[in-house]
Amino acid sequence: MDGKTKPMKITFYAHASFRLETPEVSIVTDPYTPEVPGFEPIDEPADLVIMSSATDRFHSDPSHVRNQPTVVNALLDVPPKGITVRGVPIWAFPTSESLTFDYRRDPDANAMYLFTIGGVRVLHMGDVGNAIEPASLEVLAGQVDVLLALTGAHATIGLEDLDQAVAVIEPRIIIPMHYWNPRGVLKIEPVDQFLGRHPDRLIIHHDGGALTIDPGQLPEAPQIVVLRPTR
Repeated sequence: MDGKTKPMKITFYAHASFRLETPEVSIVTDPYTPEVPGFEPIDEPADLVIMSSATDRFHSDPSHVRNQPTVVNALLDVPPKGITVRGVPIWAFPTSESLTFDYRRDPDANAMYLFTIGGVRVLHMGDVGNAIEPASLEVLAGQVDVLLALTGAHATIGLEDLDQAVAVIEPRIIIPMHYWNPRGVLKIEPVDQFLGRHPDRLIIHHDGGALTIDPGQLPEAPQIVVLRPTR
């Protein structure tokens, strides 16, 4: 899981969508459909878009990402041994939405995905709705620098199951996502519900919506960094 070592900037757009960039490549994760959750369009260029599926309007609309990026559906386009796209290694971990939440439809399949950018290994949790399979946790243990963590509960992974996954994976930085936002339409938990489960000394409330991460200067103890949505 090697990658070229460069400082990597990560910006939180909204919901489960982030921008990650180095001088060589820019990536957008799980772009939402603007008129559905109520967030502003991304309207920025990117080289690559990675989505946890192609069926969820809250996670799979690259139409407002400029520059005609290469689009990867992690659920269908990434083989078991992984794939490299635009110089970015990507591995996928197929899962599903919650098997107990009442969607008034069948739960959709989706995937978590691990990718390396600037030497930083990032795991995006997609829209996983259940406890993570032990086999996936075994592969991910010690292999994640930054976890983009689902913290809104309800239709996504429960907070107790999330805590257990974090304990096994041991990411150095945890960035909450997919939590209640006054501009959104989903009745999910605010980020404070997740933060309240962890000591204050581990939590950093970042002043803005972006953070630069140097793979050579990752914290020794895990940190939870809360970014402000920019859309």
